[in-house]
This record gives sequence, C-alpha cells and structure tokens, in this order.
Amino acid sequence: MANRIILNETSYFGWNARENLGPEIKARNFQNILVVTDENLKQCGVADQVIEVLEKEGITYHVYDKVKPNPTIKNCQEGIDFCRNVNADAIVAVGGGSVIDTAKCIGIVVRNPEFYDINSLEGTAATKNKSLPLIALPTTAGTAAEVTINYVITDEENVVKRVCVDPHDIPILAIIDTELMAGMPKMTAAATGLDALTHAMEGYITASHWEMTDMFHLHSMHLTFNYLEAAVNKDKEAMDKMGLSEYIAGMGFSNVGLGIVHSMAHQLGATYDIAHGLACALFLPYVLEWNSEACQERFRKMANAFGLDTQGLSDEECVTKVVAAVRDLEKRLGVPMHLKELNVKESDFEVMAEKALQDPCTSGNPRKVTKEDIIALFKKAY
Repeated sequence: MANRIILNETSYFGWNARENLGPEIKARNFQNILVVTDENLKQCGVADQVIEVLEKEGITYHVYDKVKPNPTIKNCQEGIDFCRNVNADAIVAVGGGSVIDTAKCIGIVVRNPEFYDINSLEGTAATKNKSLPLIALPTTAGTAAEVTINYVITDEENVVKRVCVDPHDIPILAIIDTELMAGMPKMTAAATGLDALTHAMEGYITASHWEMTDMFHLHSMHLTFNYLEAAVNKDKEAMDKMGLSEYIAGMGFSNVGLGIVHSMAHQLGATYDIAHGLACALFLPYVLEWNSEACQERFRKMANAFGLDTQGLSDEECVTKVVAAVRDLEKRLGVPMHLKELNVKESDFEVMAEKALQDPCTSGNPRKVTKEDIIALFKKAY
C-alpha cells in the first residue's frame, strides 16, 4: 500500500511574517475577505495586527469574532451564515486551533452546503468541493491547524467532539508569525506547546507511521522538549523554534493520525470545556507508558530526540526515561497532572470512555484498546 502525504501550498515563518498577507491576497485576486477570530484576540489587539495589514493594502474585509475556545456546531453555523451574508471569497483565520478549526468548517460548508448540520462531517466525510480559500495565521504554537487536514467541532447536544478529516479543508496559505504568539499567557503557551509535543509523540508511535512522518515527528520532539520552557518565558529564539516545531508536527500527524491521548482529551473538552492542550498534557505520560507494550522499541529514538543518553539502556529503561522526562517537563511548566485538579468526576469516566472508544483518533492507537482499558487510564490519571 502506498504512503500518502498532503501538505499545504505555501507557508511563511518568522517575526512579522504577516506582512506577506497583503501581497498574497492581491496575487490571488481575492476581493472580499472574511476574518475569523475570537473576541479576546480582537479586544487585546492581536487580531488588529493582521487587520492593519489588510487596511494598509486597501483590502475589503468583514470580521466574525464569536469563536468559542471549544467551538460548537452553533458557532460554525453562525459563521457560515455570516460568511454567506457578506459574500466573502476567501477566509483569513487569526487565532489558535479553535479559530482555525471554525474557519475550516465555515469554508467547507460554504462550498458543500449539504453538510450544514456539521455532524455529518465527522470522520472522513465525502465532500466534493474544496473549502473556500483559507489563509491561517496561528496565534498559538501547538495545534498546527494551519497545515493539517483535521478540525474538531463540539456537538453540545450530544456532549461529544466531532473529529473531521478532510483534504479539502487544508489552508492554501499559512503564515506562522511568531510576533502574533508573543502575547500568549504563560499557561496557554505551556498547554499549546505540550499539545505540539503530544502530536509529535503520538504521531511517531501511531499505527500508520512511516519514514517521512517519523522524520517530522522526531525533529518536532527535539525542538519542543528543548525550547518550550524558554518559549513560555518569552525568549524570542525559543518562540521561533516552537512556531516551527508545532508546524512540523502537524505535517506529520495530519497524514498518519494520532491515538487515545487525543480520544480521551476530546472528552474532557466536550464534557468540561477544558482546554485541549491541558487535557492532552495530562493524559500524555499515562498513555505513553500504557502504549509502550506495543511499541517499546520506538522509545529509544524518542529519548535521543529529547537529547537524553540511552547508552547501555534496555528498551524498557528507555520507556521509563522518556515518560519521566515528559512528567518532569510538565511539572516545570506547572500544568495540571491529575484529573482531580480539574474537578473531573469519576462518575463520568464510563460515558467518556465509551465516547473515547468511538473517537476517530482511537483507530490510530498502536495498542488495541477496550472501554475498560480507557476507564482504567482515566482512573490512573485521576
């Protein structure tokens, strides 16, 4: 069977990279832009840094800024209606994964209106048309939504996250402007950076991994493990490295999938509205340890990517070293390490485990998993 790789057309990296936005829009002859962002980014001026570029170039735009941290079906439908009403011919998404995911959903449904219910987009929906052209400017260094074919929308009625995988949604242009990420609160920077680490580590051991994605994931692990802490503390070089790291991880996992860290994290987001990066960080060491029974031999290269010495160590000892290193990094960053800290109820474990088992990410897990296994992992993380 052939291995497939899907990447976006063009990307820019670096401080103030957004200056390339205007010329790119004009070169593509877009006339009427929908800017998708959230109220916080609008109020704190981050979105305005991008809007100023549009105004400087005399580009017509309209702003939809009602995106929630865990975007919902209603969120997306409001955005779709807004996009149709202003007759936008392209979308510029300014924000983290929630904003870019919402923009993807808007762009897909505007061009494929039969999926307006949103729920029918879950998994690999048979959309016929490419998204309305989407340009993504991430403001966090974690989700890599600007280079992936995935997006996640919360179905509030059924309390579940709909994971959508569609090559038609990939942005045509990504601008990774580290200056837009500089204002992240430290906990947000830590959580989103640990999401990037989760992408790299899960992608590296997923059932579909192959040589090219291994290359992306290992280098992303190296960058995140060695630069995240400094990036959280606003070191400019480290922030540039994290902008690169999260993008590289996205190039990998978008093409091979993830595993049950994400399946379980999605349930915390849907049930408790917990930030996705924090949820992933919490589950990562527990699931790595559990999954190692199916992929123990892969942990040596992960340890080496971190910069850890594995000379003379057995594969089992490499697993222990990697898991300990992840836990130590999370402790230094001060993120929650147990579900009890987030006021998660044990009585919800069974329902969340059932939904996690059905999550599209579960099929990529390297170790076969049952509902009982997931409940046990919830309990271990409690």
